Amino acid sequence: MEQPAERAARQDLRTIRGHSRLEAMTNALPALTASSALGDFLTFAMLNQPRVQAAYFNWAAAVERITVERSLPDPKLTFSMDIRDVVEAVMPGLMMDFPGPGKLRLRAEVASAQSAASYFNFEASVLQAAFDVKKAYYQLHFLEDRILINRETLRLLADLEKLARVQNEVGKVTLQDVLRAQIEQDRMTTELANLEDTRNPLRAKFKATLGLPVGQPDPPLPAQFESTPLEISSEQLFATALARNPRLRAMEAEMRMADAGIRLARKSKVPDFNAGLEVDLQQSPAMLRPQAGMTLPIWRDKIAAEIAAAQAGKRSTQARLSAEQIALAVDFADKLFTCRESARNLELLRDRLIPKARQSLDVARSGYLSGQIDFLNLMDAQRALLGFQLAEVEARTQRELALAELSLLIVGVPPAGAPVLPPVAGAPEKTATPGRQLF
Repeated sequence: MEQPAERAARQDLRTIRGHSRLEAMTNALPALTASSALGDFLTFAMLNQPRVQAAYFNWAAAVERITVERSLPDPKLTFSMDIRDVVEAVMPGLMMDFPGPGKLRLRAEVASAQSAASYFNFEASVLQAAFDVKKAYYQLHFLEDRILINRETLRLLADLEKLARVQNEVGKVTLQDVLRAQIEQDRMTTELANLEDTRNPLRAKFKATLGLPVGQPDPPLPAQFESTPLEISSEQLFATALARNPRLRAMEAEMRMADAGIRLARKSKVPDFNAGLEVDLQQSPAMLRPQAGMTLPIWRDKIAAEIAAAQAGKRSTQARLSAEQIALAVDFADKLFTCRESARNLELLRDRLIPKARQSLDVARSGYLSGQIDFLNLMDAQRALLGFQLAEVEARTQRELALAELSLLIVGVPPAGAPVLPPVAGAPEKTATPGRQLF
């Protein structure tokens, strides 16, 4: 008979089957163009990534195993004959095994908890697929910013070389200043070529995150930049992480499975039964021969070992759950620190260091033309500006990656269109707290 947990698991599976791409693979995926929003790329990856499909079918198989575990064993057809000189009895029959009371229900509970753990592993793979897309997307986006900065710096170095040539022609400086400018340009040209060549592996990585095979054309890149906002207090974020993080919820499902496993192991003391009926077709009228039997659970050391193994498995699961909670807290604190550190660095670089570095370069250029400073000081000012600009891009990159990881992998908030179940009733909502925002 279908159990409530089995009914709920099948309903969950039907809900996810609405995203038919995961099962029938016939539903059209979002069309990807340069004008597509980042959410379209995320949806494409979450429905097309083979790792997500593999996790989905693992969950679907676990749901089907609930029915297998709660069902009675198949009946057995039997056949026997009594033979002396001739056939004296022909006895076909039917035999049925009946597990001890409560065993089938507990097996169903174990399978139901296992299917729940499989679902949360599937949800984790969905969130991982979304994060992989965002990571590759942000790396590509900020690579273009680095390339633009280096190109601008190369043009600036060309201008500085012209200044050095003019100063050399009028006899104010030696040819060494011109050579220094050329050396810096050569170094920057190579750096720019390396950055441009980095596009190829990053684009291949972006294509792989979408689940596209080698033979298909490369996907376009989103033209419009989209950040990952998290306007919510850190306390609410952590509470949401504890309630929704799929790794923790999978471990909690394994705890329920371990509890049911202990109760099932204790049922080893209960005997199993069988019953059957044979019919002697040689007799007239036919003679019925009923049969019945039961197992004798007399090996106490075996029963004790089964219970001890189940209890040890539960303790192991408890320890792994505690370790996962500790790791989650550490990851949360680390990514929260990275977000705040990057925000502070961005404010410093944008509002103070980069404007002052530009002003310092202008002053150095004027001082070089008037002969008040040498070319080395001018180059130092140029390098300082370049360093601050690249540091600003790096801070933006780290901030976006930390926000994406915090939102998807740690807090467990799925993006729109994710093929996952809605949040459990009572879970903390992702709402802003006035006066206590994270960023």
